[in-house]
Amino acid sequence: MTTATEVLIKSQIKPRIEPKLNIKEPSMFKVIYINDEITTAEFVVESLVSVFNLEKTVAEDLTQKIHENGSAVVSVMPYEIAEQKGIEVSFLARRHGYPLEIKLEADE
Repeated sequence: MTTATEVLIKSQIKPRIEPKLNIKEPSMFKVIYINDEITTAEFVVESLVSVFNLEKTVAEDLTQKIHENGSAVVSVMPYEIAEQKGIEVSFLARRHGYPLEIKLEADE
């Protein structure tokens, strides 16, 4: 049972931190693969499948687009995730001796 004193004390307690109610969606960023003359198409396909969880046929189509156009957007995601994926692919490429370059751009 709640006493009158407890009700009075609870009504006078105010939170130290006001909650933020105007939280906005995170900014989205494009992950862009840049074509080069050394990185193999097989590696690009495998990186798209393993890091971005793309179907192999989709990864092959993107790889062809990267080759033909010099670059292609492979995914659009929140900045922190895009950055992490870019680092993963870059690390994997260097470990296999490829100079594959990944670029991030704000998705407008």
